[in-house]
Amino acid sequence: MSEFKLLKTEGAARRGVLSTVHGDIQTPVFMNVGTSAAIKGGISTADLKELGCQVELSNTYHLHVRPGEDVIYDMGGIHRFFNWDKPVLTDSGGFQVFSLSQLRNIHEDGVTFASHFDGAKIYMSPEVSMQIQSKLASTIAMAFDECCVSTAEHSYIANSCERTTRWLHRCKEEMERLNSLPETINRHQMLFGINQGGIYEDLRIKHMNEIKKLDLDGFAIGGLAVGETADEMYRIIEAVEPHMPVNKPRYLMGVGTPINILEAVSRGVDFFDCVMPSRNARHGNVFTSQGLVNLNNNKYLRDPRPIDENCDCTVCKTFTRSYIRHLFKARELLGMRLCVYHNLYFYNKLMRDIREHLEAGTFTAFKEEQVQILGRKL
Repeated sequence: MSEFKLLKTEGAARRGVLSTVHGDIQTPVFMNVGTSAAIKGGISTADLKELGCQVELSNTYHLHVRPGEDVIYDMGGIHRFFNWDKPVLTDSGGFQVFSLSQLRNIHEDGVTFASHFDGAKIYMSPEVSMQIQSKLASTIAMAFDECCVSTAEHSYIANSCERTTRWLHRCKEEMERLNSLPETINRHQMLFGINQGGIYEDLRIKHMNEIKKLDLDGFAIGGLAVGETADEMYRIIEAVEPHMPVNKPRYLMGVGTPINILEAVSRGVDFFDCVMPSRNARHGNVFTSQGLVNLNNNKYLRDPRPIDENCDCTVCKTFTRSYIRHLFKARELLGMRLCVYHNLYFYNKLMRDIREHLEAGTFTAFKEEQVQILGRKL
């Protein structure tokens, strides 16, 4: 089992460290999203180390479709496959099953659906998801759950939560079996359970109280940031957090903006992931210490400044806004790569700053200052 140490608190905010077979994770932490074992935008694992990434996140469904978990297993697991010696978390594929495929059949045993890639029929169950993730040999595996629309009918979500709980028991049993096999690459693979319940506080609390009975390595809040307002998301975090184990890491899945992260840290969340920094960067939208910048704007045509004058990343030390804007206009891939690098550096630096302010007891003041700045469009 993993070991999570809580080092410091400030209100509900937590500073901790999770020890894993692939190294310690200092929390709060942002996981850099490499869905298909690569960060979109041309960022290598060498870049990830430079920009301060602690954990890389890849997706079970996408790697199952291509190249296939057997290929990655034969290559020695995901760490050897893409040359990364730090922790990797794999998403179970549950979110993709329910978001990418319109043609799906959910039943107690599992889900049958059509691949978004070639339309081929795919079957996914708690056991299958654990088997794929075991072959990938990630540090942390996510349980297979049903992720439904957060604003769906109360009765539907109630039934879905009960199924997700039954599936979680099956995930745990299968992972324990897989971790006992001599041919398993990572026999210390961890399992995080996922709390569901949509925007309904009663369902969230009931589901959290059920799943925490299983002595898992961590717990996630899933099914948010999928259409509900930010205030609704914060309300659900506040409702669930008191029912989450204090001695286990807490992961808010798929979130979010820098402001979302600051607000969620203040409510007791430890782990985050989001495609936003890389996705925005690929369109010339970058995060800075003064707010949001769109490098496509004409006003940057002759701007000699770096993306962020307060940033010490390699991109900001080397290139101007004028040059990066030119790269986008000329459709040169380098522009995309430079902006993705900067945005990921910005996110990882934000997490370092959060940890430092938690250690110093000044996080609340830091958060209040930053939320006034980071959402501004310049």
